[in-house]
Amino acid sequence: MSLLEIIKEPWPWYVAGPLIGLTVPILLIIGNKSFGISSSLRHICAACIPANISFFKYDWKKESWNLFFVFGIFLGGVIAAYLLSNPNPVEIAPELSDKLATYGITDHSGLVPVELFSWESLFTLRGFIMMVVGGFLVGFGTRYAGGCTSGHAIMGLSNLQWPSLVATICFMVGGFVMSLLILPYILSL
Repeated sequence: MSLLEIIKEPWPWYVAGPLIGLTVPILLIIGNKSFGISSSLRHICAACIPANISFFKYDWKKESWNLFFVFGIFLGGVIAAYLLSNPNPVEIAPELSDKLATYGITDHSGLVPVELFSWESLFTLRGFIMMVVGGFLVGFGTRYAGGCTSGHAIMGLSNLQWPSLVATICFMVGGFVMSLLILPYILSL
């Protein structure tokens, strides 16, 4: 098996997890940096929006490394999408496929179902709730929790931070409630 074939395949959790986890000590060793993606939006806004808003009045240039990190994530995603993508449909469990079919979701050719995430579905109640309301709730929750899942669950837990443990537990409980109780109702709209 060639290196390109290995890269194209999904990596098992016991390989990908430790690689993600290694970002914590690497960032701490190279300069006591914190990992998290949501703070990058604040840095971009502070750099690009010349407003007199106290939340954006700080020296964002000290955190410019984070913007390069996010750009690297974006660039890696573009490279993966164009050079390393798997042309086969996403493999999901037959039971899940049958359950999704009851909600009218049958196209598994992409990473996300086009019946939920497309310009056409944006103008339906179900699509609007999934994309706009869901996006707002993710942004609100990130700001309210003081960070995103990657910042809290990867960096914060690694540093034994109590607020990160509470936030991660709340993220998990919220995910269970959403997927088991609320999502089926939204999909039936």
